[in-house]
Amino acid sequence: MSRLLVDLDNTLIDRDAAFRGAVVEFLDEHGLPAADVEWVMGVDASGYAARSVVADAMTSRFRVSGRAVRTLLDVGAADRATLTGATADALRRVRAAGWVCVIVTNGRTVQQEAKIRNTGLDRLVDGWVVSETVGCKKPDPAIFRAAAPDLDGAWMIGDSPHADIAGSSALGLTSVWISAGRPWPETAYRPTHTAADIVTALDLLL
Repeated sequence: MSRLLVDLDNTLIDRDAAFRGAVVEFLDEHGLPAADVEWVMGVDASGYAARSVVADAMTSRFRVSGRAVRTLLDVGAADRATLTGATADALRRVRAAGWVCVIVTNGRTVQQEAKIRNTGLDRLVDGWVVSETVGCKKPDPAIFRAAAPDLDGAWMIGDSPHADIAGSSALGLTSVWISAGRPWPETAYRPTHTAADIVTALDLLL
């Protein structure tokens, strides 16, 4: 049985675009400069910065309630995340070809599962593993094994060189890096394949 492990944020969905939209609305609601969206996005670091660090930085800079900031961080991206029709179709093709597809994502369980359900991904994959639920996160080999105990012949698709590609490469998986136009930044390891976007990456399996 062929197994595909695939990242969620900025791979299956454009998490940064969803969060940016939430930040723009947040700044407008609180009468804050629209230009500060770039500062927030920088502090957030595509979701890799700790929630507490982002919350402390925002409350200090903007002098707004901690509750408002926490709400933004908890549900902002999840409420606005969307799945493109092309990505949904590509997932259907891959599963029809016999691949078992499991999402492997770092993050908080409630937030990540909200994205999966709100976008309809729960009906397009065979399951998911969230780091908070299993107590380890990419690139720890344990989270990949939690997604698929038998990793023989498995593939991993993701956008993060460190979390997705380093982690899967250490286990000998076939990896596909979603470059989104970026140059590969590492010298110690490389992905098996590089693809510009998730649809191109999924088509490699066919």
